[in-house]
Amino acid sequence: MSRSLLADTSLSTISAGFVAVLVGIASSVAIVFEAARAAGASEAMMVSWIAALGLGMGLTCIAFSWYYRAPVITAWSTPGAALLATGLVGVPMAEAIGAFLFSALLTLLLGLSGTFDRVMRRVPTPIASAMLAGILVQFGLSVFTSLQSQPLLVGAMLLTYLLGRRWLPRFAIILVLAVGFAASWLLGLVQLAQLHWTLSRPVWVAPEFELSTLLGVGLPLFIVTMTSQNIPGVATLRASGYERVPVSPVISGTGLTSLLLTPFGGFAFNLAAITAAICTGPEAHPDPARRYTAGIAAGVFYLLVGVCGASVVALFSAFPQALIASVAGLALIGTIGASLEGATRDADSREAALITFLITASGASFLGIGAAFWGLVGGLASYRLFRRGER
Repeated sequence: MSRSLLADTSLSTISAGFVAVLVGIASSVAIVFEAARAAGASEAMMVSWIAALGLGMGLTCIAFSWYYRAPVITAWSTPGAALLATGLVGVPMAEAIGAFLFSALLTLLLGLSGTFDRVMRRVPTPIASAMLAGILVQFGLSVFTSLQSQPLLVGAMLLTYLLGRRWLPRFAIILVLAVGFAASWLLGLVQLAQLHWTLSRPVWVAPEFELSTLLGVGLPLFIVTMTSQNIPGVATLRASGYERVPVSPVISGTGLTSLLLTPFGGFAFNLAAITAAICTGPEAHPDPARRYTAGIAAGVFYLLVGVCGASVVALFSAFPQALIASVAGLALIGTIGASLEGATRDADSREAALITFLITASGASFLGIGAAFWGLVGGLASYRLFRRGER
C-alpha cells in the first residue's frame, strides 16, 4: 500500500494539493473569523475554530482520497460562514454550538438515508459540467482582472504559465507558484511583520439547545451547505470522471466529522468544488487514477493548518490577493476547458447546459441560496422541457 502511494505521488500532485489549500484558506478565512466574532468568540476560540476546521478537512481529505483512490476534497462551508457572520449576532456561543450540532446531525441523517445520492444521480453529466464551468469561470477571469492591479506580478506568472505549458506542462503550476512567490518578495508585496509561529490549542464549548436558534441558524446552515457546497462538490467529482465515488458515505462522513469537532469550532464540513477542481484536473496529474495523491497532499497541508492554526493563516494572508487569484485561475484553466467541452459535447442538451452555465456564472442568488443551485434548477428544468418537446 505505502509503496503504491509513493509510486503514485508526484511533484505535480503535491503542488496541486498545496494550491488547493492555499486558495481555500486565503480566499475565505476572513469570513470564518467574522462568523466567530459574531458569536462573541475570544482570540483563543478563533484559533480553536481554525484548528478544528483544519483537522477535520485534513482527516477527511486523507481518509476519503485514500479509501476511494480519488481526489475527494473537503472544505469548510464558506456560504455557511457568511450566513453565520450575520445570523450569529447576539447569539451566545453555547447556543451557536448547539445549532452547529443540529446541522451536522441533519447532514449525517441525510447521508445515511441515501436520498442525496439518488437525487444527484439524476443530474445529467452535461448539466453538472456546465454548473462546474459556471462556478469556475470567475476564477479564470480573475487572472486578467488581477493583471490590471498588479501587472508585473501577474504578467510574470502568466508568462511562466504559457512557457511552462509549452515545454514543461506537468510542472507549469509549480513554476507559476515559484515565480509568484519570488516576484511578490522582490516587489515588496509580502507582509511578514505580524507572523508569529504558535501551536493551536482546542477550546471546548458545551452546547446549549434553543429552538429558535436551531431553526434560525442550524437549519439555514444545513440548507446552504447542501445546496451551495455539496451539490457543486458532487458535480465536480462527476464532471471529472469520478462517478465511482459514492456520495452518501462521503456526506455521512462530513456530517460525523462535524458532530465530533463542532464543540471546538468545526461548524460545517462538506465536499469542496473550487479547490477540488484543482486536484481533479489534468494539471494535478495526466493520469486520473493517480490524482488521489493530490487529495492526500491537500489533507496533509490542512493538518498543518490545524496544528499551527492562526500562524499558517497569517502566512497565507501575508501574500498579495493577486497572487492567490492568479494561481487559482491558472490552475483551473484546464478544468474549465474540460467542463465546457463536457457541457457542450451533446447537441441535444447543449442549450440546457448553456442556461445552467449562464445562471451559475451570473453569481445571482435568491432566497439566500447561491447561483450554483439555481443554475442546476434552471438547467434541469430546461433539459426536461426540451426533451419533452423533442418527443
